[in-house]
Amino acid sequence: MLQEPDDHKNNFSRYILEQLEPLGNLKIARFFVGKSIKYQNKPFCMIIKNRLYFRGSPDSLSEYLNYRSEPFSYLRKNGRVQVKKYYEVPADILDDIDALRTWAKCAIKATL
Repeated sequence: MLQEPDDHKNNFSRYILEQLEPLGNLKIARFFVGKSIKYQNKPFCMIIKNRLYFRGSPDSLSEYLNYRSEPFSYLRKNGRVQVKKYYEVPADILDDIDALRTWAKCAIKATL
């Protein structure tokens, strides 16, 4: 079942939620300047500025690196901070629903 706040109108976020809905009870919440998607109340993905980031793990890191995915990062006064727990999902994966769900399952596994 899909749950999201009433004020949530972002088409990209809605698209991602619809694609991942078969994975189970997902919830979306505000997260800094974007959204976080949670499975069993544990965040496994972030959507920030229409970019999707999944939680990585030692088992999945090589896949992200093979696609040259960048970790989530943000700018602070003293420089850029990389959050190496979350990596951007490659466009090829976004375009393949089965692959997207497989990668999402790996991200969920990394949070549990």
